[in-house]
Amino acid sequence: MTTMNRVGGLLEQQEASFVLGTSRAMRTLEIVITEIAPTDIPVLLVGESGTGKELFANRVHRLSAHGSRPMARISCAAMTAANFSAEMVLGGGERSNESHRDFGTAFFDEISELDLACQRSLLCALPDDESDERQGRLRARVISTTSRNLDEEMRAGRFRGELYYRINGVCLRLPPLRERKEDIEPLVDFFLTKHAAKFGRSRPSISDRTRDAFLNHSWPGNIRELENSVKEIVALGDEEVVLAELKSRTPAAVKAESPTARAHSLKAAARAASREAERELILEALMRTRWNRKRAAQDLQISYKSLLYKLKQIGFADSEANS
Repeated sequence: MTTMNRVGGLLEQQEASFVLGTSRAMRTLEIVITEIAPTDIPVLLVGESGTGKELFANRVHRLSAHGSRPMARISCAAMTAANFSAEMVLGGGERSNESHRDFGTAFFDEISELDLACQRSLLCALPDDESDERQGRLRARVISTTSRNLDEEMRAGRFRGELYYRINGVCLRLPPLRERKEDIEPLVDFFLTKHAAKFGRSRPSISDRTRDAFLNHSWPGNIRELENSVKEIVALGDEEVVLAELKSRTPAAVKAESPTARAHSLKAAARAASREAERELILEALMRTRWNRKRAAQDLQISYKSLLYKLKQIGFADSEANS
C-alpha cells in the first residue's frame, strides 16, 4: 500500500470524528450515539443538507454489534414502487429472505422522499417486534435521515404516521454549521490535510483573512460547502477565488444589534443556561434508564408527555411508540 493510500484510509476513518466536532452540542451527540449504537433501536437523523447525516449513520453502524457487516444504503429519492423491494433486498424474485443476513444496517437516505406506495412497502417490511418472523421481514437495524420536517409532512398527508413512529426510535437533530462555528477551524485544518493527500500536494496554509471569512460566513450548504471551498483552495492554490465566491454568496450585512436587544441579553443568557442544564439532566436520566423514557420521566419527577415535549425541544425527539 502506498503512503498516499495509507493516509487516505486513515483520513476516512477520522472524518466522522472531525465532523462530530468539539462544540458542546456535538460532544453531547457523541455521548448519545455511543450509548444507542450497541442497541437495535431505529435511529432518525434530522438535519439540513450538508450537515453530515450519512457520516453519522456510518458512525452509528460502525459502533453497533453489526459493524463488521456491510451497511446497505437506499437512496430514497431514486426509489419507485417497482424497484423498492428489490433495492432493499427484501424477499421475492431472485433475492431470498436469506440475503437479509448479508448486511447489518439498512440506511434509508432522505426517507421523506419515498412516495406513499414505497412507504407502505417499507412499513409492511419492518418488524412489529423481535418475535416477528414473517417472510420478507427486514432483519437489519434501521437508520434513516431527512432534511424535511416530518411532522409537517405527516400533517400534509405526504408521510405515513405509522411509518414515522416505527423509524423514530431515537431522533437526533444535527445542528447546522452556523450554530457550531467553533468547529469551523478544526474542520478547515482537517479538510486541508485530506485534500492535499488526495491531490498528492503539500498541505497549504491559509491566511488569517481567509479564516476570518470562513468564521463569518453563514454556510447555507453546511459542512459540504465548507469542504468544497477548502478543496478549491488546495486544487487552485489561490484563496482569492474562494473569497470572491464566498462574498457573492453572503447576504447583505445584518443591522447592528439594537439597544432593546442588548437590554434583554442577560435574560436570553439565563434562558440558554437553563435549557442547557435541563438538557444535561434529561440526558443523564435517559442514560441511567437505558433510554426507557417512562422510567426517566419518573426519575425526573415529570409526566411522560412532558418528557416527550422536552425531548423535542432539545433536539432528541422520541416517539411514543418506542417507549
